[in-house]
Amino acid sequence: MTVLRKKTLWEGKFLRSVLVRYIDGSGITERDWEAVERVGCDCIVGIVPFTDECEVIMIRQFRPPLDAHVIELPAGLCDPGERLEDAARRELIEETGYAAGQLKFLTEGPLSSGLSSEMLTVFVATNLTFVGIGRRDEAEHIEVLKVPFKKVASEIEARGKAGDYVDLKVFGLVELAQRSLQKK
Repeated sequence: MTVLRKKTLWEGKFLRSVLVRYIDGSGITERDWEAVERVGCDCIVGIVPFTDECEVIMIRQFRPPLDAHVIELPAGLCDPGERLEDAARRELIEETGYAAGQLKFLTEGPLSSGLSSEMLTVFVATNLTFVGIGRRDEAEHIEVLKVPFKKVASEIEARGKAGDYVDLKVFGLVELAQRSLQKK
């Protein structure tokens, strides 16, 4: 399978829609696939922050495409030329008010491979210090949630029953981060 070309269908401030022409698994047939790409960013960073008291810091954010609040981990766009670690540190402060004393690579991979070319790089943040909420995007309305690790599952369940959506990455990334910290 090989991508032959991409054609931009429309482009906005943050996203572009592309039509991807590729040769499928037969090696003969050309097919089209509709996809979305980010504009003006190199990738996306996510952070799994743990306090010294073994609390996980999550956020509750209103997401207009869903017309609902979503429980998520802090995350954001990496500006062109910005180091991944610097973007993770910046986003953590902007969204939660906490600075990471230590930042450790956890994992990376595609976010929604059938829709988008977005790649997510995730870090575990520890030795946190509250420094105050950073400069947020004016469109972001974020509530910071500090949840003991042992209560993350019940908190997520309760928030879901109350009408919030839960970003599915939270489940696996929190567990993966906890295992990573135990290996120290």
